[in-house]
Amino acid sequence: MGKETAQKINKSRAIRRLVIWYKRNSAVTSIVDTAASSAATASNVAGNMVSGAGSVVSTASNVASNVAGNVVSSAESVVNTASSVVSNASSIAKNTLHPLVFDPLKRLQNNDNILDRVEESQSNRIWIAVDGMGGDYAPGPILEGCLEAISRFPINIKFVGKIEKVKDAAEKIGLAELLENEIDNNRLELIDSGEPIGMNEEATAVRKRKKASINVAMDLVRNNKAEAIYSAGNSGAMMASAIFRIGRLKGIDRPAIGALFPTRDQTRPVLVLDVGANTDCKPSYLHQFALLGNIYAKDVLQVKKPRIGLLNIGEEECKGNDLSLKTFELLSAEKSFDFGGNCEGRDVLSGSFDVVVCDGFTGNILLKFLESVGGVLLDILRSELPRGRRGKVGSAFLKSNLLRIKKRLDHAEHGGALLLGVNGICVIGHGSSKSLSVVSALRLAHSAVNHGVMDNLNQLQKLQVLNS
Repeated sequence: MGKETAQKINKSRAIRRLVIWYKRNSAVTSIVDTAASSAATASNVAGNMVSGAGSVVSTASNVASNVAGNVVSSAESVVNTASSVVSNASSIAKNTLHPLVFDPLKRLQNNDNILDRVEESQSNRIWIAVDGMGGDYAPGPILEGCLEAISRFPINIKFVGKIEKVKDAAEKIGLAELLENEIDNNRLELIDSGEPIGMNEEATAVRKRKKASINVAMDLVRNNKAEAIYSAGNSGAMMASAIFRIGRLKGIDRPAIGALFPTRDQTRPVLVLDVGANTDCKPSYLHQFALLGNIYAKDVLQVKKPRIGLLNIGEEECKGNDLSLKTFELLSAEKSFDFGGNCEGRDVLSGSFDVVVCDGFTGNILLKFLESVGGVLLDILRSELPRGRRGKVGSAFLKSNLLRIKKRLDHAEHGGALLLGVNGICVIGHGSSKSLSVVSALRLAHSAVNHGVMDNLNQLQKLQVLNS
């Protein structure tokens, strides 16, 4: 029996087993529907009780304060009970029954080639080098994020760090067994290195300390043993190591760090660059940033015709300092992308632009400011909610909305920023990155590799402006 025939037989058997399983467990689907219906009904009951309780309390307060107090207490008890029913019913439907019934069925309905895709995903897994010692909390949270990312995306990890420290950290956070399993499955490899470049050290330290974790990880990319690199360590050291070891793209004078900012449109973030690699810039640097950002937006963000903006203090072309005025002239004359003019600070998150260019000094201030917005906004909302029992009830119903707002503004959801302009895919993480940020950054690295960003970036040297 040939390999292809065996695969077809195994595939049909797998599909048949799923169909039989679903039919035998069809009763479970009715339980899911009943639980979901109960949750909806209970939610309506809770809403009605809250509304009724407010009316009763208002009326009772005009009659006798003691009676009102008793009614409030009773109403609160009813609301809590109804809310508990909602929570329990929703929890059962979502966490227990839904994965058991609908996930296998969904995979069956959407994909007739289950086994083929499993084999394909295993063969197409890409290797990413991770500086496991870089970051304020390394190596524990970095390792935790890597192990989570391996289970989510088709990637393998070369985890660079002092092996004993890594294993000790894994033991402390309860991941030692999972770590060994992933090593046995050839999805994670531990690579020994020296100490990392400290956050307070000069970037040039990478020249003297060849065994520093960032250098060892970067060498993996240079030697084609990894297709991308991630580090939450010293960003200056990351850029210096990239320049010294894998080099700049031809025609690019200075690499730039590009960070994704949320906009009003949840599905369409804006790329801002530079956000810290170059504090002093020339107009030609910003022009090159725009060219790099245009390719990134097309390949990774999948925007057909990205709109480029120049961060400035006004929309008019006569506004701004000398750098802004000269850069405006260069961007206006560029025919390879769509230049939308000056972008004021209030327009950055509006969704009007797909790429916004600025010098690294301004961009880094903008980045750090945005990182604080989510927490401050939630604190303001909490302080403005009514106090007392009614405020607690209102907060309970708004909790999910507040969490979604925080998620959209949380820099950890975006994870990392691409170092654009070097001859390899480098993702820089925030120094305070924990597991969620690491997962997001590795997703970004995988996406950049998967969309062939480097192939298109290498085409930049053909542009006349870069050869002039």
